[in-house]
Amino acid sequence: MCVRVCLYMCMYIVMTGAETEDDIPLGERKTVTDFCYLLDKSKQLFNGLRDLPQYGHKQWQSYFGRTFDVYTKLWKFQQQHRQVLDSRYGLKRWQIGEVASKIGQLYYHYYLRTSETSYLNEAFSFYSAIRQRSYYFQVNKEDRPELVVKKLRYYARYIVVCLLLNKMDLVKVLVKELSEEIEDYTQRFNTEDQLEWNLVLQEVAAFVEADPVVVLNDNNSVVVTSNRLQEGSVPPLEQGMVVGQLALADALIIGNCNNQVKFSELTIDMFRMLQALEREPVNLATQTSKQGTLEPNEKPAKRENPHKYLLYKPTFSQLFTFLSASFKELPANSVLLVYLSATGVFPTGHSDYEGPYDFGGVLTNTNRDVVNGETVQKRNQAQKEMHCLHPGDLLPFTRKPLFVIVDSSNSTAYKNFTNLFGQPLVCLLSPTVYPKSVQDQSQRGSLFTLFLYSPLLAFSSICGLNSIRRGLWERAQEFLRKVFRDIGQMITRSRTIDQAFLQFFGDEFLRLLLIRFVFCSAALRLHKLFRESRSFPESYPELPKQDTVESTLLQKHILELATMLDVPSLFWDNAMESY
Repeated sequence: MCVRVCLYMCMYIVMTGAETEDDIPLGERKTVTDFCYLLDKSKQLFNGLRDLPQYGHKQWQSYFGRTFDVYTKLWKFQQQHRQVLDSRYGLKRWQIGEVASKIGQLYYHYYLRTSETSYLNEAFSFYSAIRQRSYYFQVNKEDRPELVVKKLRYYARYIVVCLLLNKMDLVKVLVKELSEEIEDYTQRFNTEDQLEWNLVLQEVAAFVEADPVVVLNDNNSVVVTSNRLQEGSVPPLEQGMVVGQLALADALIIGNCNNQVKFSELTIDMFRMLQALEREPVNLATQTSKQGTLEPNEKPAKRENPHKYLLYKPTFSQLFTFLSASFKELPANSVLLVYLSATGVFPTGHSDYEGPYDFGGVLTNTNRDVVNGETVQKRNQAQKEMHCLHPGDLLPFTRKPLFVIVDSSNSTAYKNFTNLFGQPLVCLLSPTVYPKSVQDQSQRGSLFTLFLYSPLLAFSSICGLNSIRRGLWERAQEFLRKVFRDIGQMITRSRTIDQAFLQFFGDEFLRLLLIRFVFCSAALRLHKLFRESRSFPESYPELPKQDTVESTLLQKHILELATMLDVPSLFWDNAMESY
């Protein structure tokens, strides 16, 4: 029905003006009707994407494939018949931009569903071409606020892709342009969404400034550093070392921290963790230089990143649904990772028997868990908090290899696991108390997650540095590579370490996370500001401290790094003297 209406409208457009239908060549009339058919079909398929299940690996692929096919045909069709469409259909440049924007959105959502960073490059190519070719330039001259909103949304989506590709210089330019567009929009139209768009600007500005330390060139320009997994960044296994053959296949990245910097349903902690679980995009320079011959690429290069679900403030129902879907589809010899960055929920009383539901956990969203219009409340202290992911809630999923990271004020609740099924299980748990100087920075992201994302950035932060010169940064990074090799050997050579750690050690992503966790634990133990045991990370099972986080060799390395950064006085130096 929609297609028929669209075709009638196309014919009406063709026949307006001085010409009659007979004056217009049949071939040109067919070109316009074919274009209208493809345009309408593409809109139908694109709108249907929101009805696809967000979880599961297989259900959505064929639908995405059909949508890509139609948009590829539509894009090529408008390129081949631009002159006819300009004169007979009245094709405007913003309409071409809208098609390109939809293709960019398709690639971005395909990235979200596959975690393959090459699709981000494709999205960037289309978004970049829209700006370079000024497809939306004429929108501001039309008295149609809904068209200007399309342009503003395009900017917001382009900024998200640039953030994920670490194109921070371009992000700053786009934010400035978006600010000017919003100012023009709010002055020309009496709209109710001015505060909403101003909030978007504030969020992205805070996101860009979230890193506590910047790397500077000699001319004081900021160096953009990448923290995705790169060739040579993971310490290799020693020859003949026997570790598990498990591979990280799925990851749930959950963000539910109050008052943390966010942009587009992505908190800064989520943003950092998703990059820690991705490889550096392939051939970025060559892929982004093809904007002159822009074509939808139906089969970008395949990369082996773990599949990720990004859940911003999920309800318990949503979280459990995604967990179940990941668990169900987890391949053999694979690992499910659950990352929780969330506000802590503490038990209200003590019971005689302390089980996996008696220690609290982390908060899940309450907004959509309502009964008869009112949020369900606990009736008495004997009942457990229902809007909370308790350690016991994860027990069914320990039937398969499970790797848990908890960054929360109640992370230690997850020490109270029992490995019921004998499968590999490790939990890395954040400190629950930080010194005031660190706590004051918590809105810009957690220190624990920062260590897992960029150990040198986090180490520099606890040393009170605001900036670091590029040459020193590179020397410190090279030194850290040596430190990480030593930590890897400490883990694999320990005779008392729990075998679960070794079973996960064969996967590069998990190996690097474990090594960074040990480095974080050792650094905080030596730092003079971190005095309480609650300020140190913990793990389940426990690591043998003397072999790892309290190793004299590792302590010596940390003091050497502090000396390199000219801050040795911030750390206890008795380890150096006794080494």
